Amino acid sequence: MSEKIQSIPIAKPWMGESEAEAARRAIMSGWVTQGPEVSAFEQDFAAYVGAKYACAVSNCTTALHLALLAVGVQPGDEVITVSHSYIATANSIRYCGAIPLFVDIEPQTYNINPMLIEDVISERTRAILIVHQMGMPCDLKAILDIARSHNLPVIEDAACAIGSEILWDGQWEKIGKPHGDIACFSFHPRKVITTGDGGMLTTNNPEWDKQFRLWRQHGMSVPDTVRHGAKQVIFESYPMLGYNYRMTDIQAAVGREQLKRLPEIVERRRYLAQRYQEMLADVPGLKLPTEPAWAKSNWQSYCVRLPQKSDQRQVMQTMLDAGISTRRGIMCAHREVAYEQETWSCGSEKETCHCRKGTCDRLCESEQAQDHTVLLPLFHQMTQQQQDYVVKVLKTACQV
Repeated sequence: MSEKIQSIPIAKPWMGESEAEAARRAIMSGWVTQGPEVSAFEQDFAAYVGAKYACAVSNCTTALHLALLAVGVQPGDEVITVSHSYIATANSIRYCGAIPLFVDIEPQTYNINPMLIEDVISERTRAILIVHQMGMPCDLKAILDIARSHNLPVIEDAACAIGSEILWDGQWEKIGKPHGDIACFSFHPRKVITTGDGGMLTTNNPEWDKQFRLWRQHGMSVPDTVRHGAKQVIFESYPMLGYNYRMTDIQAAVGREQLKRLPEIVERRRYLAQRYQEMLADVPGLKLPTEPAWAKSNWQSYCVRLPQKSDQRQVMQTMLDAGISTRRGIMCAHREVAYEQETWSCGSEKETCHCRKGTCDRLCESEQAQDHTVLLPLFHQMTQQQQDYVVKVLKTACQV
């Protein structure tokens, strides 16, 4: 192996002629905004995950916003979630005027710790918003048991989790079925499949699905597809405040082709993740990700916890100097400047909470994960030679 091979990205979408032709098909049809391709993508997606309904939107953040509105989140309510997630998770709660109540994570899975949820439930709690972080399923059974006992809805931020599975009543089922009340997905290029950008909500509740479809198009009473196909003049109305959260038919056409690739993509990512597990098992102090027996990750990201004496930034710089892109551990929203001004809670008494400057005793596992983990390159087209090189450089970097 050469000392340095070509630059290795952290992620890379797997797209080709079928996606290009699909985009062309939509463009040449003359219908490029939300229309028949979006409808077909929704049907394909619902069938894949096993949900009764799927509604396509502009991205996962808008999906989360609509999901929270649907379950009744209002200004002043609290929504239990994690700080250890992309900032969109917390932002979607603030869009509703509600307060994120941050709970710490499990250090092994980087997901919300179910054992910490019940202690922070109060009369202000309106919902629980969980995150299947980096594609690793949360402990849904434990979380749902708590939520149901308090009559609380559960929204799944499944932005990274398309193709992930959970063992449910003895059967492997897809994340997004949904097992909670509503699941939200992302099709950003860093995700396992992509439409450039885009999102999807899945649910088994017909009323919520109807509401999503109204909200995503400014609350318009008549869909474009119905109005344009009508034999009589139709005047639409706007009975409620809505949003411009639509997906285009060009994106949806690409998404339909990406969905066809998904089983092969997930299979390849699981193979590469297993190779990482085997090749990195002997690195002193390096902690590898844990996949519970009841979970099958899609390995949207492969996250390692560095040896105690390793410096995160230096390890990443060493790898970048060798042509390898990495990312630091998942961010914590409560440590961002924006959340020095935004309203949030960690579950302590607000009058005595002094954790607004980036250090919170109640969120120590989240902070440790951000500061001491690194995401390694993992993508469908990754070769064994590239992966071998990543492992070689990481081992060297951890010894510095």
